[in-house]
Amino acid sequence: MGAADIVPGVSGGTIAFITGIYFRLLEAVNAVPGALIQHLFRGQVAAFWAAIDGNFLACLLAGILASIVTLASAISFALTEYPVLLWSFFFGLILASVWHVGRQVRQYTYTLLFPLAIGIAFAWWITSLSVSPLTPNPLLFFGAGALAICAMILPGISGSFILLVIGMYTPVLTAIKGGDISILFLFAAGCLLGLLSIARLITWAFHHFHDVVLALLTGFMIGALNKVWPWKEVLSWRTNSAGEQVALQEISISPSAYGQLAGHDPQVMLAILLAAVGFMLVLALEWFGRSAERRASQLEHEA
Repeated sequence: MGAADIVPGVSGGTIAFITGIYFRLLEAVNAVPGALIQHLFRGQVAAFWAAIDGNFLACLLAGILASIVTLASAISFALTEYPVLLWSFFFGLILASVWHVGRQVRQYTYTLLFPLAIGIAFAWWITSLSVSPLTPNPLLFFGAGALAICAMILPGISGSFILLVIGMYTPVLTAIKGGDISILFLFAAGCLLGLLSIARLITWAFHHFHDVVLALLTGFMIGALNKVWPWKEVLSWRTNSAGEQVALQEISISPSAYGQLAGHDPQVMLAILLAAVGFMLVLALEWFGRSAERRASQLEHEA
């Protein structure tokens, strides 16, 4: 999830969904406010930890943080030096996720085409927005955290891309790589507030409109493929805070058009190979998630 959340266009929520931990994560987060009042404020630390599924949350948070810290620089480098190959890999990841999430619908009906179409249109529109340059300040970091986590927890919507659109992706990534504790604390506080707010809403929606929500999320992921399409033409540029030229607005183009525009090989075969690797990785994660669920079910049955 941490590796996915770093990349604009790839959702950590999607990874949680395909590995089978998504609903457990929602339940654990939803339990936090009640457990604070009922147990922690009364000094019942062990009961609080059990109520929020503390071991699970601690392992998940440790994995996310470790992945973000260790991969932030590597992914930033790869996005700059090997953009076509990296985006191809992400394209395969999301394409397989579309197939996986769509399969979770319990009953397919024509009425689901409406939320599917809304999801596609919304995600396509979001991914077509220009990056808005902002001057970072403490309040913006807090707000960016709250907004990004709401997107990160939803399969198909990339929190890092939302940061990119509002112009906060580079400042947050710089704070992570530079170890700016005060800024990261504000960002994390915003994430916590947003997570506690959105998790309950998502849980309620799944309980009452399961198939509609899944159709909407599937649409989000289909629309998000626009962002991770490997071959892009930059329509406009901007100068970031480091004095570097970065893309302001891009559109998806064909590999041949990209080759003519860039003046070098569009690397189509390598791109297809890496997309296939991404697709197979999702299948492997799905298999791992199912295996873990079966083992947990067997242990509960034996107990």
